[in-house]
This record gives sequence, C-alpha cells and structure tokens, in this order.
Amino acid sequence: MPEHSSRPETRNRILSGLSRADFALLKPHLVPVDLPVFTQMEIGNRRIDAAYFMENGFASVVADGSGGRGIEVGIIGREGMTGLAVVMGNAASPHDTYVQAAGTGQRISAAKLRRAIDQSVHLHRALLRYAHAFLVQTTQTALANGRRKNTERLARWLLMADDRIDGDELPLTHRFLSIMLGVQRPGVTVAVQALENEGLIRARRGIITIIDRQGLEKLCSGTYLPAG
Repeated sequence: MPEHSSRPETRNRILSGLSRADFALLKPHLVPVDLPVFTQMEIGNRRIDAAYFMENGFASVVADGSGGRGIEVGIIGREGMTGLAVVMGNAASPHDTYVQAAGTGQRISAAKLRRAIDQSVHLHRALLRYAHAFLVQTTQTALANGRRKNTERLARWLLMADDRIDGDELPLTHRFLSIMLGVQRPGVTVAVQALENEGLIRARRGIITIIDRQGLEKLCSGTYLPAG
C-alpha cells in the first residue's frame, strides 16, 4: 500500500492525498503561482501546456460550442486540478478554463505530468479518481441546467463556489454569473434578487454573501454535491 503523509506545503487535496513516493515524482516540477481573475488555464482545442493544482480560489470550465455565449460546465478549486485531458491521454480539451475567483496554486508542465504518470500507476489512479469526481459534477450540472429554474441553479452554484473559498463572501460579478447560468444579465439580476428576498444571500456590487446555506441546499433539490 502507498504510504501517505500530510503535505503542509500545499492545500490542494489531490497533492495532499498522494503517497510520499508519488508526491516526490511531482514536487520538483511544481511551481507556486498566483492566479488572478481571468487567468487563462486552457483554451479550447489548443494544446495544454500546463496543469494547475489549485490551493485557493477557483476556476470555471466553460463550453462554447456555437461560438456564441458560453456556459459553465464545471468548477475547479482546491479539491482538484486542471489538465484532465492530459491525465486521460489527450493533448487538448474542447473547453476554455479560466480563473473566476483569484487564488494561488501549483503549476506543472504537461510534459512533466505525463512523465510522472508513466512512472506510477498509483499516481495515475489518484488523478483518474478526481477525473471521475469531476465527471459526476458535470453530469449534475447538466441535470440542474435541464430541470431547474435559474434561482435553483444559482443556489447550487453559490454553494459550489462557497465550498472552494474561505469565508462566505464570494467575489462574483453579474458577468460571471451570466456565464454560469447561460442567460443574459437581467436574468441574473432576477435570480439574485429572488434569493435575497428569501433571506438566503446578501448581494452588493461584486460581492455575494451567503446567509443561509441550509436554505440554499434545500432549494437545490438534490442537484448539489459538496466538493470532495
């Protein structure tokens, strides 16, 4: 069995859960990075140069099949990583991935990541477990998008975002929320006001504060899954 130990140098849950041997394969190639808002981590259908293990903040995976308005299909925070196409043996993803809430992380080149995966089946399995968790998240997003109202979808997304940052204040603009919901900004305003009127959140320019997590969870009707 792989030997595990705590990783005080990282808050990323994938890295902190690796065995000493597997972490040692990655550690020499991990570069600490600041991740400001709008940092582009992946560009759809372009070769992925690096993967990021986030420690603070979170990123959005955005689909844009028609060249029009994009919609978020996944969110990545300290529980996960970008570059899942590389983990699964591909060079690119069809989606864009960029930072939505500023934070920090560890970057590794795609080439170094592939080499480490080739050296350890245990490491590969650990990364694939997260890939499966992310797939489950995206299917829940599809379910919510297809069956739930905008207020319910917004409630779910706010909980997901809250799982990935410290505190209950989310630095979010209506522009980002419109991408998340796949609607115009007036639709975002209506959904935000509805949650405020229910006493679930408080919104001011650029900041949403969660007041009642249990109320938001109830509104989601089973489509919300806590971050692993």
